[in-house]
Amino acid sequence: MNAPRVLLAEDNLLLREGVVQVLTSHDVPVVGVVHHADDVLAAVERLHPDLLLTDVRMPPGMTDDGLRVALAARRRHPDMAVLVLSQYVEDAYLADLTALGTGGIGYLLKQRVASIGEFLDAVRRVAAGGTAFDPEVVAQLLHARRDTQPMRRLTSREHQVLELMAAGLSNTAIAGRLTVSLPAVEKHIRSILAKLDLPPDDEGHRRVLAVLSYLRSNPAG
Repeated sequence: MNAPRVLLAEDNLLLREGVVQVLTSHDVPVVGVVHHADDVLAAVERLHPDLLLTDVRMPPGMTDDGLRVALAARRRHPDMAVLVLSQYVEDAYLADLTALGTGGIGYLLKQRVASIGEFLDAVRRVAAGGTAFDPEVVAQLLHARRDTQPMRRLTSREHQVLELMAAGLSNTAIAGRLTVSLPAVEKHIRSILAKLDLPPDDEGHRRVLAVLSYLRSNPAG
């Protein structure tokens, strides 16, 4: 696809300017910048971005204003991707995101973006209909639901593999991260999907959404 047209919603001046510089210097056009949640919907209607890149805590309330308006915008424009860039892991926010549809969603933690390349890859992947979830977000969800009956069926290694696949890593990347063979990873994934009653043929971001949907619909306890 062509470079995604990005609308940035961020109230922190330095971060806002830094993100704009990173995107534009790598040929990703920023079509608009807003720093107040009340201005997001109007900007989406006027600019028709491919991707809304948003903080969670924004004026006026500095609670979840940024995400709530992003979710509202996505419901009005299902083809628009949403990538959350936040300092906080919030289970409810992730649940709302995974309920939005089949792709074009992500949740990254500002303090854990390790490189410009990684950030740009996430922007492009989400804009193209994929997913990008920080492993810490996924790990927290998995920890909160580790005591559910289906999760107790998984081995320690399967928990590790599940965390990485839910974060969006390919089978090859998981094999490299865990220093195991690709066939071993594929075997673990087949076992995980079977134990969690998930479709065995889900690939790519659909597989991520299947896992996250499972986590959302199976609260601990």
